[in-house]
Amino acid sequence: MSSELLQSIKVWSQFAHPILMWVLLGITLYAGYLGFQIRRTRNAEGDTKKALIKGRFNLRHYQLGSILLALMVIGSIGAMAATYVNSGKLFVNPHLLVGLGMTGLIAMSASLSPYMQKGHDWARYSHIALNLVLVGLFAWQAVTGMQIVQNVINRMA
Repeated sequence: MSSELLQSIKVWSQFAHPILMWVLLGITLYAGYLGFQIRRTRNAEGDTKKALIKGRFNLRHYQLGSILLALMVIGSIGAMAATYVNSGKLFVNPHLLVGLGMTGLIAMSASLSPYMQKGHDWARYSHIALNLVLVGLFAWQAVTGMQIVQNVINRMA
């Protein structure tokens, strides 16, 4: 590969993480919607419950959550790798620390699945609380991440 192509890959690799994370934020919100539908289904009665069950919200939520867990971990590691490759160091700042915390939160949230499947309400409430915190941090990360992207673009100009 030519050094020009390698440099181009190095520069554009910095934008893969922000794009992935914006997509994951949208998917996270949709997974939250599916989770809300699961609660509606659980609390519904009669024909309403039968109609909601057809939506298979529990299966869709579980599958989407698994994808989110995998992509968030990969996205976090990839972002740190791209930063290191491009800068020769990691910048220990609130964006990095909150991102690492979010990776831990989503892992903890996913780890509650077996307990929720056994009907433990403490696991459901913990799962919901962890994910509400996660969404709040995700929104904050979106703002600080765009500031970082702007800094990268300014350095390129």
